[in-house]
Amino acid sequence: MAVPNKIAPQSWKADLPAFAEKTRAFYAGEVDKMAYKGFSGLYGSYAQKGGTASMLRLRMTAGRVTREKLAFTADALRRWQVKRLHFTTCQTIQLHDLGPDAVIGIMEDALDAGIVTMGGGGDFPRNVMCSPLSGLEEGEYFDVTPWAEAAADYLMHFVKAEKMPRKLKVGFSNSPKNLTHATYRDLGFAARPDGLFDVYSAGGLGNNPRFGVLVAEGVEPQKILYYIKAMWLTFRAYGNYDNRAKARTRYMQEVCGGPEGYKAAYLQKLNEVFASGEELTLPAPAAAPALQGDGSTPPDSRRVLAQKQPGLYAVAWHPIGGQPDAGVFCAAADAVARMGAPVEMRLAPDETAYFVNLTGTQAAELLALTDGDTAHSLFETSVSCIGASICQVGVRDSQALLRASVDAVRQAGIPCAALPQVHISGCPSSCGTHQTGAIGFRGAAKVVDKKPLSAFTLYVNGCDAQGQEAMGRELGVILESRVPEFLVKLGRTVADSGLTYAAWAANDPAAIDAVAAEFLA
Repeated sequence: MAVPNKIAPQSWKADLPAFAEKTRAFYAGEVDKMAYKGFSGLYGSYAQKGGTASMLRLRMTAGRVTREKLAFTADALRRWQVKRLHFTTCQTIQLHDLGPDAVIGIMEDALDAGIVTMGGGGDFPRNVMCSPLSGLEEGEYFDVTPWAEAAADYLMHFVKAEKMPRKLKVGFSNSPKNLTHATYRDLGFAARPDGLFDVYSAGGLGNNPRFGVLVAEGVEPQKILYYIKAMWLTFRAYGNYDNRAKARTRYMQEVCGGPEGYKAAYLQKLNEVFASGEELTLPAPAAAPALQGDGSTPPDSRRVLAQKQPGLYAVAWHPIGGQPDAGVFCAAADAVARMGAPVEMRLAPDETAYFVNLTGTQAAELLALTDGDTAHSLFETSVSCIGASICQVGVRDSQALLRASVDAVRQAGIPCAALPQVHISGCPSSCGTHQTGAIGFRGAAKVVDKKPLSAFTLYVNGCDAQGQEAMGRELGVILESRVPEFLVKLGRTVADSGLTYAAWAANDPAAIDAVAAEFLA
């Protein structure tokens, strides 16, 4: 038996009439909110808070937004007059505030552009993640992009499989930077210097966070599909189906008696896959074309990164909160279309977008196009989920907190190196990855004078680098209104030390406790 063929995007069109019928019924008031949520997640769409509009999640496999996909997205924004979009921490593009005609129309048209939304929510394999500059950056172990794309193609065969976990997140990393959190995903493939993968399993953030279990070392890239099949079989055998809150792979560590017990259980299923005779060995990928620039030089900017291909560059674009201006997005898409191959966009797990394979002249154009809609310091690249003003399950408006904090820090004139990238989640789900950020906030409430007030729980000293992974220490609760003030004071304290935030925190990991003390409610 051969490796399963890729499912053609257009073949999913047969599923769309059911979505259209249910969506129109929901907006007509004939289907309740929870019933619709349980149905629509399969299609990568949810109703927003209040039930008067929808969001749609466009899968961008391995974070790659080709020129064609970029052009389609820009066209959809214009055609349907979409004003709000979001680069997510799972390297997708979410479109927001969509009416029923828009969400149905965009979903169908996306398939013709090779963009699949199926499985983008609910109990299904989510977008496969990949180091955003894989294949382009100096110092990487090897280009993991072809393997991430092959894994994504295979996982689409599991969209309608029985007994899936509540989410199945798979990530590939090309270096110890571990930008995709491969060492604590449901299944992660971490590149090694020898061209092989170490495989991690049953990790995840949110309630009961767990780092992944190292279940295999030195795995040949051509064999990764066997490990994906074993992941599914392991969850079928040990996953929790009685308690939806525990229907995630990380809870299997407890079920199996700890990490070693889980590893044994996983390897048993892996051996079963190999023994079954099913052929899942991938062919070697085609050699990447040799690329080089035209000798033009880009402007000197921290947003311009030299690629390992001679004379080619990447331009980083990080709209505040991962929410780009729709007009800027469309203008950039038009520019990329004019530039032609091999220019494309890559999405990063911290909500940064990179335009890649640029000559110096092209880099200058995209740098200028995005300059008014981008972060200009590390702190301004802080990560935020979409927040409670949009998300049905959100507790606090994380986007509003981030914007208020950026404004306060700008007004205070805090130096660029005095604050780190902050991670903000509106609820315990950790979509903003607050648990492994240097500083993280999670939406909460604090009762003051018998009244519940909007607040955020503060986490400090988390780390996502491979080999240094650490969950942030929960320090306490700060009223939302005081978070910007806290960050300004922290920035001033660090600036006065003459150190960067990273050096300041490393010198005394408890120093932040003293700064935070007066703000804890």
